[in-house]
Amino acid sequence: IFLCKRVCSVPRFYRFYPVPISLLCVCVYIQTFKSLIGRLVIGQNGILSTPAVSCIIRKIKAAGGIILTASHSPGGPGGEFGVKFEVANGGPAPDMVSEKIYQISKTLEEYAICPDLRVDLSRLGRQEFDLENKFKPFRVEIVDSVEIYLNLLRSIFDFSAIRNLLTGPNQIKIRIDAMNGVMGPYVRRILCDELGAPANSAINCIPLEDFGGQPPDPNLTYATALLEAMKGGEYGFGAAFDADGDRYMILGQNGFFVNASDSLAIIAANLSCIPYFCQMGVRGFGRSMPTSTALDKVAKVMKVPVYETPAGWRYFSNLMDSGRCSLCGEESFGTGSDHLREKDGLWAVLVWLSILAARKQSVEEIVRDHWAKFGRHYYCRFDYEALEPRTAYFIMRDLEALITDKSFSHQQFAVGNNIYSVERTDSFEYIDPVDGTVTKRQGLRIIFSDASRLIFRMSASSHVRATLRIYAESYEKDPSQHNKEPQAVLSPLIAIALKISQIHERTGRKGPTVIT
Repeated sequence: IFLCKRVCSVPRFYRFYPVPISLLCVCVYIQTFKSLIGRLVIGQNGILSTPAVSCIIRKIKAAGGIILTASHSPGGPGGEFGVKFEVANGGPAPDMVSEKIYQISKTLEEYAICPDLRVDLSRLGRQEFDLENKFKPFRVEIVDSVEIYLNLLRSIFDFSAIRNLLTGPNQIKIRIDAMNGVMGPYVRRILCDELGAPANSAINCIPLEDFGGQPPDPNLTYATALLEAMKGGEYGFGAAFDADGDRYMILGQNGFFVNASDSLAIIAANLSCIPYFCQMGVRGFGRSMPTSTALDKVAKVMKVPVYETPAGWRYFSNLMDSGRCSLCGEESFGTGSDHLREKDGLWAVLVWLSILAARKQSVEEIVRDHWAKFGRHYYCRFDYEALEPRTAYFIMRDLEALITDKSFSHQQFAVGNNIYSVERTDSFEYIDPVDGTVTKRQGLRIIFSDASRLIFRMSASSHVRATLRIYAESYEKDPSQHNKEPQAVLSPLIAIALKISQIHERTGRKGPTVIT
């Protein structure tokens, strides 16, 4: 624990730094920023999920919180380590706050440490210390990591309906992978103890500082243990969580994969299954720009607005605080609602279980019914990770110059039997409808005349190496065309993306690191 004369955090984006030991997730409650920190509220054993941090900040009306986490990146010695700063609404710091903190951090001249301070993180309750400062005593409160968050979930969902789904005469078997992050205690306490799922439903539930040697990223590349278990057909529902619990992945029986954009749209179309939304109503939806437009089709039927934002949950917080938005999501397996100001993986899983309980269908049946009603958005993301930052920067710079040139407008690309006509291109810019803040250069978009999209975006997850992402989307209304493999449908678009970006030639790569 350290005390500073000024509050210090990280630069503009979530930045991850290698450290000898990767802590999992700790919430710090800050009573005042005017001088020194006076009170800390920390999860038992130093463990809190990011959604639980947001929940506690809002519950106790904290001024903010600090989360120490590797998120969905590799952890442990030589791995990744990051600091997230949450503001008083329980959401990520807005850009202007992060920028101000960054500028202040460059002016720090000294700080004091308390090397002899011993806090028992395993003992619930309040501990008091004399630090010879204005706060007498200095208080550290260790709270149950799950209880406050669990109470919130009880107020949102019909737990009896979910419990009947998991334990009743027509129960389904589930498989939940906590990926050795912080979600183990939440999965066991909520899904097993509270909702009745058998203890052996949950795997990898012991939080490990290196996450068992695997990136805790809930996708088909890294959640292989869950995928193989689901392919056997024994389980009707599967889910995986990332290290800090704000991302998730859904699988159906036989390994049926639900991509994140479809999951968001299906949740939106079935909000009537959730008591919270029956009571609060639905005011609007939000999605990050790279997320597929499947949500837009649902919003049109429901006659509610959709807000298209840059990637980053902080952009949704303003919309929810102003009462404009009830449900938000990103293609990176993050979904949440206005119950918190963070994406919430376990909340999304409970929504899916509620839908299964209400509709009495399998995951695959629900997805295919959705496609039949709204059409299918074939979608994929190619991640080129650990690129040399200068190389990635120049690829994006040259690509922006190419697609924003007037000669590129209305250009046609012929790939096999497919012809794609460019309708418009831009470098995405977002104007916040609440405060008018303008955020520029948030990704490059190519939109074709058939509504297909190509998107190129640099990730800000690390300052050491860069990640460049390519997104492809193609819409198909005809149900007879809904059974194709996404890679086969999207291969012409991917071919265009690789040709105009020259990413393989300029990086020496033969393919992406991860495909989702």
